[in-house]
Amino acid sequence: VQLQASGGGLVQEGDSLRLSCAASGRTISSYGMGWFRQAPGKEREFVAAVSRGSYSTKYADSMKGRFTVSKDNAKNTVSLQMNNLKPEDTAVYYCAADLYGLGSVRPDDYEYWGQGTQVTVSS
Repeated sequence: VQLQASGGGLVQEGDSLRLSCAASGRTISSYGMGWFRQAPGKEREFVAAVSRGSYSTKYADSMKGRFTVSKDNAKNTVSLQMNNLKPEDTAVYYCAADLYGLGSVRPDDYEYWGQGTQVTVSS
C-alpha cells in the first residue's frame, strides 16, 4: 500500500484544516488507519485512528473534541478534520495503515506509512 498525505499548511490559531490520505496499490478496507505526528525534537506521537470497518475510532486526549478521523473505503482515503488548531499542533502529520485492522495507538502496529504533510499553526 502506498499512502500519500496532503492538506497541510500554515494556519492561525483557532483555524481548521482537513488532512487527506490517499491510498493506492491495495484497498484500505481491510486495514485500520491511523494518523501520527512528529514535532521537531520530539518523538512521533499518536493522533487518531479508525478501525477497519470504521466501527471504532480512537483519539489522543489532547485531540478529543477537536479532531475527527474518518475512512472512506470506496474512495480509498482516510481524512483527519482538525478544528480549533493550536500552536502545539504544529508538526509533520503522517497517515499509516494497520494490518491488524483495529486502528491501533501503537506506531509499531502499522506497516505502511505515508510521507507526511506539514502543519504549522501560528499564534
